[in-house]
Amino acid sequence: MRLSRHISQLWQSRVPTDRHLNTYFFFAVARLALVFVPQPGYVHPDEFFQSVEVMTGDHFRLEHTRTWEFNNSMPLRSITLPFALLRVPWSFYEFFAMYVQELWNVEIITTYAYVVFPRLIYTLISYSNDWCLYRVCRLYGLRFEIRLLALGSSWVLLVFGTRTFSNSLEMAMCSWLLCLVAECMLRTNTVVYKKEFLEEKYDKAESISERVKIWKLKNALPPHNFQYMFAVASICVAGVFNRPTFLLFGAPMVFYWLLRGMGTRSVTFRDFNLRIGLFCLCALPALFVFIFCDSLYYQHLTVGELHMMQLGIDNFVFTPWNFVKYNLNSAQTASHGVHPCYVHLMVNMPLLFNVLALAGLGAFAQILLRFFRAEYQVLPRFQSIVSLMSGAIFVPLFFLSLINHQEPRFLIPITFPLLLLHAPKLVTGFSAKYPFQKEHHLLRAFYDRLLCSKASAPHLLRIWYVSNVVLTLFFGFIHQAGIYPLAENMAHVMATKPAATHVHLMTSHVYSLPLHLVNIPSSRVLQFNPRTHNRYRRQRDFFLYEYGSQPLDNLLHKVKLISGNCEVKLSGSSRLRYKLYLSIPASLSNDLHEALVRSNASSYLNFELLHVFYPHLSTEAFPRIQGRHPCDVDAPHWSHDDLRGTCAVEQPPALSYFYLTRQFSSFVHQFGLALYEIEVRRKRPREIVLTTAPPRPLPEAGA
Repeated sequence: MRLSRHISQLWQSRVPTDRHLNTYFFFAVARLALVFVPQPGYVHPDEFFQSVEVMTGDHFRLEHTRTWEFNNSMPLRSITLPFALLRVPWSFYEFFAMYVQELWNVEIITTYAYVVFPRLIYTLISYSNDWCLYRVCRLYGLRFEIRLLALGSSWVLLVFGTRTFSNSLEMAMCSWLLCLVAECMLRTNTVVYKKEFLEEKYDKAESISERVKIWKLKNALPPHNFQYMFAVASICVAGVFNRPTFLLFGAPMVFYWLLRGMGTRSVTFRDFNLRIGLFCLCALPALFVFIFCDSLYYQHLTVGELHMMQLGIDNFVFTPWNFVKYNLNSAQTASHGVHPCYVHLMVNMPLLFNVLALAGLGAFAQILLRFFRAEYQVLPRFQSIVSLMSGAIFVPLFFLSLINHQEPRFLIPITFPLLLLHAPKLVTGFSAKYPFQKEHHLLRAFYDRLLCSKASAPHLLRIWYVSNVVLTLFFGFIHQAGIYPLAENMAHVMATKPAATHVHLMTSHVYSLPLHLVNIPSSRVLQFNPRTHNRYRRQRDFFLYEYGSQPLDNLLHKVKLISGNCEVKLSGSSRLRYKLYLSIPASLSNDLHEALVRSNASSYLNFELLHVFYPHLSTEAFPRIQGRHPCDVDAPHWSHDDLRGTCAVEQPPALSYFYLTRQFSSFVHQFGLALYEIEVRRKRPREIVLTTAPPRPLPEAGA
């Protein structure tokens, strides 16, 4: 009884920082748990097609899609980091899976493993962001509890941090670089201050013994001029080869690293120029490794050419330069989507960081206003941590806004500096004191009602929690979430189908299906049979047709062409059997039925609804308020027409409980991905009955 009372008193007397730290640990564990659930949400195709699709397909010899970025003639993506982070761990996993199969007869190389294992690697890397944030806070004496809480609860870490995006690696590398630069700046400032202090003491010393003592103290100061030079240079090279946009994020950080101590007697332009030269030299080993590995992978460089030393400039691949050349062409970048220059500032920043984006933009606007008013004495010191973090946020934000293709994930590397500067405002409010230089009744009212601690502090942390949880649920479990279970279903179909049967899958209004998740041995490479030790080439038997967001009338035309081609092969000499599937958002079931009626295809095409994978939302096909169910859940009110599994037209609107609940049910059931099996109705040949007439009697004699 006393123990429980003591624990209760300790819990009630805990400080708020302990509560923030406990909440952070909860979100840190949740981040890891979300990997194993796994999150079925599909944020963007680049999650798979810029690394996992190619690496997993190559390693396990699976059917996979090699996008245009990995073409051998002009590759845009470096393969070195994905190879080190995925191919090498896959080798250990495959070795472990072999023993699990032998000992317990359990197969662990499955679609689930193809999704979870790469995400686990990237999630473990994401925890380095947390450590770097904690390290910088400890170095500069900042409160780390609320900053770690903001980072751990951010949907950027919970979703993007657990996915295999190159942007996630870019965010980790920016955190590493910021941590190293911040530590170097602090060390340089400390050493330079102590050195100049000792030099003044040395000049004022009267006795030789005192001068000797000061001289020894001065020589005992730790070196600072070239601290972490090799690490900083190597991270910069790796970041550029991972994503060339790292140049925009890393440039202000490297500039601050080079500029440390400038303006003092101890650090001159000679040190600045020497740092630049040695930095370039330290970058050469990493540069050589990346170019060499990429050139070997893309077959511009072969072992034979290395042995014969027949090397030229064409034998080497520099993928960042290819990336820059491609993106300098505005017509090519426009094919991926054109956005106004303000999208990053006005849309993507608030989407990623909500209230902290507003706090960051407001603080930067205040800095600019004071700069243009020549109020230099109130600006942050140039070589301070505030100046470093502000440059790491707004320099890349400015240059990325000049590019006509803008996505939210391009900005996730600024998560670290933004939260370091502004996360405490979640508990203190936007502004603890009046931020404006002039007193005005409108400005005073704006401050009192929105900005002051009393008005904003009680709500900001709640808004942060709610918005991040909602966005995590949406992008982690709803957005395009039917693709993963569809791949699992197709993997089961391929594993259980009869021999000599082709499977055709058509998709529309959904993201691209990663082929490696279907777990089909590749037909383009030689396979190895471990039992017979023979090599063989497998015939292709799975065909994927992706039609983007085409109108359903055009989609049905494609269905007719593919089914007609399959019927020709079925009736030919090979008698090749087939299965034809169509997957579209459930919100388009009614449109599909209407398109079938218009095209008169229902007379010979039968669509049978096999599955609806919930939840799923395609922004290309939003559910409608007055829609139709994609599957049979209310049998008395359903008609089994040609499009089997779709309900009849809804009842005329009537303000009744039954009508409202039915409409709500129709709306909810549209949040799914429907899978149809398409069969061709074959006309049976007419049965021809041959009848013979009875013989005519012979005429009687004499008649």
